[in-house]
Amino acid sequence: MTEPADHPLVTAVKPLVDAMGAELVGPEQARADDVVLAWEGEDVIAVRLPQLSDSLDHILAAMERQHGMPLADLDRKTKQAVVRTLEARGAFSVRHGVETVAGALGVSRFTVYNYLNRENAAKGE
Repeated sequence: MTEPADHPLVTAVKPLVDAMGAELVGPEQARADDVVLAWEGEDVIAVRLPQLSDSLDHILAAMERQHGMPLADLDRKTKQAVVRTLEARGAFSVRHGVETVAGALGVSRFTVYNYLNRENAAKGE
């Protein structure tokens, strides 16, 4: 059999796994909450999903890479867009999500709530 790292299934799912902040492990190392992926009836690889709080940190780091600078250095309009994106991705359902995002953006929790309220008010109009 092809080594797992060279398997076409692994090659296909790796970008998604990386984007989620998940980890690939051998199927023999899979825990009960891992997702085992099979190819033609044979277990090839398991995906270990990240904890939600780790996912938020991963999303914030990816957004920094996307913008090419620390989120705290962005202008107000771009920070508002970041908050909209994070809200759509469920960032504020994570415990301490607002505090984590506020810290990354270099603003207060109150400011993040203002951004959220402004967006929700605009949707209601």
